[in-house]
Amino acid sequence: MSEAEVEALVRGICFKTGPPRRLGVEVEWLVHELRAPQLPVTPERLEAAYAALRTVPLRSALTVEPGGQLELSSPPAASLMECVSTVSADLDAVRAVLRDDGLALVGLGHDPWHEPRRFLREPRYDAMEACLDRTGPAGRSMMCSSASVQVCLDAGHEEPGPLGLVRRWWLAHHLGAVLVAAFANSPLAGHRPTGWLSTRQLMWTRIGAGRAGGPRLDTDPRGAWARHVLDSPVMCVRRDGGPWDVPEGLTFRDWIRTGAPRPPTREDLDYHVTTLFPPVRPRGHLELRMIDAQPGDDGWIVPLAVTAALFDDQEATETAYRAVKPLAERTLGLPAPHNPLWLDAARGGLADAELREVAVTCFTTALDALPRLGATPEVIEAVTAHLDRYVVLGRCPADDQLDRQRGTDGRAHGKDFRP
Repeated sequence: MSEAEVEALVRGICFKTGPPRRLGVEVEWLVHELRAPQLPVTPERLEAAYAALRTVPLRSALTVEPGGQLELSSPPAASLMECVSTVSADLDAVRAVLRDDGLALVGLGHDPWHEPRRFLREPRYDAMEACLDRTGPAGRSMMCSSASVQVCLDAGHEEPGPLGLVRRWWLAHHLGAVLVAAFANSPLAGHRPTGWLSTRQLMWTRIGAGRAGGPRLDTDPRGAWARHVLDSPVMCVRRDGGPWDVPEGLTFRDWIRTGAPRPPTREDLDYHVTTLFPPVRPRGHLELRMIDAQPGDDGWIVPLAVTAALFDDQEATETAYRAVKPLAERTLGLPAPHNPLWLDAARGGLADAELREVAVTCFTTALDALPRLGATPEVIEAVTAHLDRYVVLGRCPADDQLDRQRGTDGRAHGKDFRP
């Protein structure tokens, strides 16, 4: 493969354009003891629970993360409510099986109690761990102790405009900081506050820009992403037998030029792209990866609904674009999430006055758009409740955790915590 061939493949594979009409969500959950979530779940219990779950018919794809976290990935949906209905039904089925085993799904962006512990022992994750350990312990926390709500959107029209590819790519990287702040839900690790409302996002930044950063924004998202893929470090070189090689400092461009330890193949390119974890990842669609897992059985619906409304309703998209545009100055032109805007969002959430003002505008705009997307009264009520309980007050779900940890009364802001 030549560099030109790789660039052409990446351009064609990662951005597929057309009218925005498909929506998806990937919901990750920590799996804890039902009655005492602070107690660790043994690998044997997890293995038995997942064996039982694999017999349950689901429309969403069920996968297991390296630390034993559970993930459901919805099929592409033609509407917001189709997506919500599909995943809600699958989650009901999953919870029923886990409940019989004394286990529960917990919506937290980062495990506040347990040290990172590998559940899956596979060459991919052995290599990933060895690679990420070079930058410190953050990689193991990301692999084994984090959970998220990832919203998947069509890349957009080829033509310019509110629903065009270039605008949606730009909007995702700036609205993304607002979503980090509004849904931050991981302030603790090892039973203690970390000083960040989204510890999960902190861990991503510590992994390094080559692995977990995005490209610089310009008017050619395809070209910027293709260059990023070529110049990002190779995590591992797969082999049929034995442990995989974990080269140090070898970019995919270097691998093509040197052909060592063997020439890369098309399959190697496809795999390399899956080992890059920017906050917005193009995979034929846009995958927004910056949102912490949310509390409650249905908390995941709120970021899905808000994001869908702000990207797929043309009027709401235009308003969101104008609202977040002033935030661009705070990035200093640096890629997300390694810029001041994203760091401020992860550290302080909506205590940041400018982020709070933009979030209020975006949530209000989303609420206006949701009826046009066919949202039910229950979904609209859930978004309204998050706006009133958190956004207007400059709070986020992480603040509830800190209130409980400090022993202060957070009930004035909403109901008591139920993991």
